[in-house]
Amino acid sequence: MNVNDPGRVLILGAGPTGLGAAYRLQELGMKDFQLLEQGPGPGGLAVSHVDSQGFIWDLGGHVQFSHYAYYDSVLELALKEWLWHERESWVWLKERFIPYPFQNNIHRLDAQDRERVLDGLRHAARSRADSVPPAHFGEWLERNFGRALCDLFMSPYNTKVWGCPPSAMGVSWMGERVAVPDLERIERNIRENRDDVSWGPNNRFRFPLRGGTGAIWKGVAGLLGPDHVSFGCRAVRIDLDARVAVLEDGRRLGYDTLISTLPIDVLSRICEPLPPEVRRAGSQMRYSSVHVLGVGLRHGKPESLTNKCWMYFPEEHSPYYRVTVFSNYSPHLVPEGDGYWSLMAEVCESADRPLPARDLMEWTVEAMRRDALISPSAEVVSRWHMRLEHGYPTPFTGRDEVLAHIHPALEARRVYSRGRFGGWKYEAGNQDHSFMQGVELADRLMFGKPEVTYPDPNRANSGIFLAKG
Repeated sequence: MNVNDPGRVLILGAGPTGLGAAYRLQELGMKDFQLLEQGPGPGGLAVSHVDSQGFIWDLGGHVQFSHYAYYDSVLELALKEWLWHERESWVWLKERFIPYPFQNNIHRLDAQDRERVLDGLRHAARSRADSVPPAHFGEWLERNFGRALCDLFMSPYNTKVWGCPPSAMGVSWMGERVAVPDLERIERNIRENRDDVSWGPNNRFRFPLRGGTGAIWKGVAGLLGPDHVSFGCRAVRIDLDARVAVLEDGRRLGYDTLISTLPIDVLSRICEPLPPEVRRAGSQMRYSSVHVLGVGLRHGKPESLTNKCWMYFPEEHSPYYRVTVFSNYSPHLVPEGDGYWSLMAEVCESADRPLPARDLMEWTVEAMRRDALISPSAEVVSRWHMRLEHGYPTPFTGRDEVLAHIHPALEARRVYSRGRFGGWKYEAGNQDHSFMQGVELADRLMFGKPEVTYPDPNRANSGIFLAKG
């Protein structure tokens, strides 16, 4: 079988990557493919849930911004009603809100912290010409931001969100994710006492009018022929020699080409036979789990939250690293009636950062009150909690070398692992990236066309695909 004849294609996982691959294969006229999803519906980590009180919750602070015209065109087919928002993201530190990116808005700090951070930024700017590459993310942060800003925000926040110290993380993943300081711009903002909030690829984003983020992926799945999609199908073993996927219910499905969006550590455990060194590489993958906690409220919404989208919390007294004012995204995310609104928190858990033995929801609500997110007059009417075992794929030191052991061994057996956790590249793990990983892999299998998003995220993020269909 040559690269342009994928034969029968089996796709595991109906999240954005699996749906992207299936949609593109169908668009290209491919008939012999099947998409299997272990859950009851499509979306993967981008599903939405409705709680018992009628509040809708996403599995994290998802928003839609895109690097691809093709992706935008598919979303327009899948869903017709959208709301557009200007991003307002903030940092809550020392009982005050500071606009994000933090480094551009240090004029909001008290005088002592501001001068200390500015001195550190100036020292970093003078020293940045060092030609020796940084050994890890922590070193990169200090070289670019200076010790004071790292101590105040960068180090505690990144430790809190990733569940490991920055010194355990590599430097190849950052791309557009971290705003490198522009000292002249920062000094001008201080002189003019001006907020600077325009940085970032998601400074304007859209969100479904109804149904939360999950409505998008229900819509995309609806574009596929029903014979091509099956739910409630969990693969428990992949027989690489026989090219058979064994399902939990005992069914055996043959394939010629397998596209997996399962976490690559899970995939490496269920593939047999697999060389021991490849299985060991799979066991080395590092990740954090995420608890998503939804707090549904009525009345008493603080005026300070009227236009905010999400907020970052670096300090240890708060369990969460991010809180989204979720009801600001759409009025249909809360029950009908007067005065309903909602907050959605995300809390990291990892081997390096275990959660204390206390009720996480109670701690979250207590912290929200202390952090001025819930006013005394607000009534808590709903509490919703879900833990995601695989929350963030950690870009750990040596990640790329470990992946280089796994992918060639799998692809030699016509198994292709892509997606947020299937590829384990956070820098190519947004919904648009994940969908396009599936699309580009389909093009590779059908035409031999090289992929871009997974092997070269920086090029994909440069905007080269925004003007192309």
